[in-house]
Amino acid sequence: MKKTVIFLLALMCRAAALCMDGPTGTLPVMHIETQNHQSIVSKTEYIPGTYFIVDNTTPDMNIGTETSPLALEIRGRGHSSWKGLKKPYKIKLADKMPLLGMNKHKHWALLKFYEPTVAGMQLGRIMGMDWTPTTKPVEVVLNGVYLGIYLLTETNRISKNRLNIYEQPNWNEDESSIPYGWLVEVDNYYEFNQISFRENNSWFMRVTYHSPDSLSVAQRNWLLGEFQRMNTAIYDDDKTRGEWEKLIDVDAMARFFIIQEVLDNSDGFHGSFYLHKDWADDARWVAGPLWDLSCNQRAKTDYTFKMPTSYGFTPHWIGELIKDDDFCAAVRKAWEKFYPQEIEPWMEYIDEHLQPCGEAFEQEKILWNYTSPATLAERTEKLKSALRANIEWFNKHLPGHETPIEEIVYTAKEAVKVEYVNMEGLRSSRPWNGVNIKVTTYDDGSISTTKTIVNH
Repeated sequence: MKKTVIFLLALMCRAAALCMDGPTGTLPVMHIETQNHQSIVSKTEYIPGTYFIVDNTTPDMNIGTETSPLALEIRGRGHSSWKGLKKPYKIKLADKMPLLGMNKHKHWALLKFYEPTVAGMQLGRIMGMDWTPTTKPVEVVLNGVYLGIYLLTETNRISKNRLNIYEQPNWNEDESSIPYGWLVEVDNYYEFNQISFRENNSWFMRVTYHSPDSLSVAQRNWLLGEFQRMNTAIYDDDKTRGEWEKLIDVDAMARFFIIQEVLDNSDGFHGSFYLHKDWADDARWVAGPLWDLSCNQRAKTDYTFKMPTSYGFTPHWIGELIKDDDFCAAVRKAWEKFYPQEIEPWMEYIDEHLQPCGEAFEQEKILWNYTSPATLAERTEKLKSALRANIEWFNKHLPGHETPIEEIVYTAKEAVKVEYVNMEGLRSSRPWNGVNIKVTTYDDGSISTTKTIVNH
């Protein structure tokens, strides 16, 4: 019975897709064809296939052609997202490619198009995280069926063109090198490549190891012991001792905390909470890279990790970290670099990176039966309003009492002049067709520049 229902749903989705006009072409279009048009039903087994990308706005970004596609492998990915009708995918190219101008690599993901992801990843770059994945909106056609908009996304991996740190080998037995070159994730799902331990009297902590992904007994013992040591130090009743700061980068954790609060992302210290550790004499665990970002878009009345959610919620570590004066001081220091000078450029980035998706989003709404009739422009304004409200709430509730800073009263800057510069250096008050540099002058004399693509 279950298989019959799934089959009928698939037929309904395919029928809906066939009723559409197909890709709008206002965004790059990624065409994927699996071998013998096999359905993608596994999150662990790759299916061979081919792909090509057509970018009508920037033809230089085209990769492969319909007659000469390139090879890839594709599988499903995600946890709760995999249960939805619109599936996310993991892609492994046969050869490293710089898809849509992003850094050359083999490994990519096709994630559900979600405005907070676009906004949040840019916030990670603004806050100076070690490395943050880049996303590009694309329309996807799979085996001839139009699937709507996805975010083609760099995946969290250790490599030269991603998180550029030392990578420890699998099955390592050398105790001198085992403490270095890790990428792990504090997870809210059970995985086979995982350690777990009791964090406190109420819950356990699961840590999924991504790199290395196959551990020797020595590696597993070290990783478990390392996290238990960090956990003990974080839960130390004497918050002046500061032992956890010898193991974890305080400034990076403070920036990570700010990002979760500004986004009001309940999963920030709950799941998809990545940490990495390079090789250096004083190497410490560093928060990031970011992944799986969301924005509750609710009235913020407390720190996000204290606010209720509609699902089981386990805020790892942050409840203890915020009691530590050094952590609070680091948060306030990082906040001064963000507030208020980075707010308007961030809002402009959100506008300019989501605006080109408007036409394709109208198709997306029909294809996947969105219940809200709101346009993408309306959704973007709602998101920006929520982010602004979160920013103002957080600015009035900066943690810590021992290191007070002068309260800043933020007044939104008003743009007094906007010019668009094309690739030939010509200026205009209206955007040129193609790639533009938007130059905005504000009433306080400051200037911001952002890149935008317009398809008349």
